[in-house]
Amino acid sequence: MEKLLVSACLMGETVRYNGVAIACRHPLLMAWQDEGRVVRFCPEVAGGLPVPRSPSEIVGGGGEKVVAGGGRVLSRDGRDVSEAFLSGSRKALEIVRRTGIRMAIMKDGSPSCGCTRIYDGSFSGVKISGQGVTAALLISAGVRVFTENQIGEAAACLARLEARG
Repeated sequence: MEKLLVSACLMGETVRYNGVAIACRHPLLMAWQDEGRVVRFCPEVAGGLPVPRSPSEIVGGGGEKVVAGGGRVLSRDGRDVSEAFLSGSRKALEIVRRTGIRMAIMKDGSPSCGCTRIYDGSFSGVKISGQGVTAALLISAGVRVFTENQIGEAAACLARLEARG
């Protein structure tokens, strides 16, 4: 049975920067949870950041740049939290490799998990196309990453993966 890495916040865990739960109640996601397919994970908490915490945004590019050493993740209060984000992303990759996970469903907009949109680094609420640190690392490792708004596409990918074995 194919397993899925899923952002813990989407499963209702209070791990977001503001401590607010934002569970995704999509019927397929709930069915996958019931089937034991879901591996919940929050890279920011795994990287050592507390809940609640100051919001963070990527400055100087997207998550790919942070992974490559050319971008940074800063908290609103000016602290460089790049290493915590990188540490959490490496732990996500370790889980994926250890368990054979080939897909993930992650919270879009997050500086860790965003896979289509992230905030622009100005703390002004503006979103741009881009990937968070963990999403970028997982995608570079060949993991298919979907947002909470792409669960139908994720289901089709899951069916293809299971058909191939």
